[in-house]
Amino acid sequence: MERRTFLSTAAIAAVTAPVLRAAQPDAPLPNTAGLIDTNVYASSWPVRHSWAETPAILAEKLRRHGVVSAWVGSFEGVLHSDIAGVNARLTAACARDGAGRLQPFGTINPTLPDWEDDLRRCAEVHRMPGVRLHPNYHGYTLDDARFVRLIDLAAQRGLLVQIALVLEDDRSQNPALAAPPVQAAPLADVVQNFPTARVMLLNSAPRVLGGNTPLLARLVAAGVRFEIATLEGVAGIQSVLQKMPDIRLCFGSHAPYFYFEAALLKLQESALTADQLAAIRFGNARAALKAGRASARSLLEQPVPDKAG
Repeated sequence: MERRTFLSTAAIAAVTAPVLRAAQPDAPLPNTAGLIDTNVYASSWPVRHSWAETPAILAEKLRRHGVVSAWVGSFEGVLHSDIAGVNARLTAACARDGAGRLQPFGTINPTLPDWEDDLRRCAEVHRMPGVRLHPNYHGYTLDDARFVRLIDLAAQRGLLVQIALVLEDDRSQNPALAAPPVQAAPLADVVQNFPTARVMLLNSAPRVLGGNTPLLARLVAAGVRFEIATLEGVAGIQSVLQKMPDIRLCFGSHAPYFYFEAALLKLQESALTADQLAAIRFGNARAALKAGRASARSLLEQPVPDKAG
């Protein structure tokens, strides 16, 4: 081993070892309960080679790390205009190669014609638990009337709405694919108008999850959920929970754009109680899907209006 590599490794170990020792007694990893990854993508980002060249490779990698369910969007949905085709291919790939582990989350672009039908297909045809949005690439903001209608319709159908604030670091963007981060500030007011809406922000640090505490407080109060893929710094999860104990935080890796193991390290370097760790690993995500199923059942059980009356 080279001296520089050895010293770097030793320095990292010296910083993280006390935190890891603090976490181990109170928070053993509940591997038997499994792990839910709420931020995964199929296909490849156009300017970045993917270590998961097929959904089968992705599913096997996740299986080896104890993931029992991965919520999978499609990179194709960011740039393609045939959203119905994107969602159909994603569903087929997850069913064919996902080994029951990959759950498709359809893309919705409310700036395109007939996006409401794409949303209907996600719920009725593909039986997806949720949808994933990329407002900065699709050209709308979170106070856009079309977005507000999307939240309303998704809530009626019991669909979880995931919003990716970024896909890649601003500094590494290809100039031809540059997109500014989504501004999350309007979201709190929108969600509060729809009590049954379920919304999760993806890749929200450092602008929200790790930085803007007043905005984070408003979003948490509105019931917005978060995941940890872009959360940086030693004991990052611990820090977030200390300043915002009521936050509904989920595990997310942003794989295969990021290496999956980076997200696992985030769980190990924070001093978390067993309950906190279980909530992040699977509890908060499972509760989000359970709430969606209850909402969908409620919609189906509503009496049909009597047109003759």
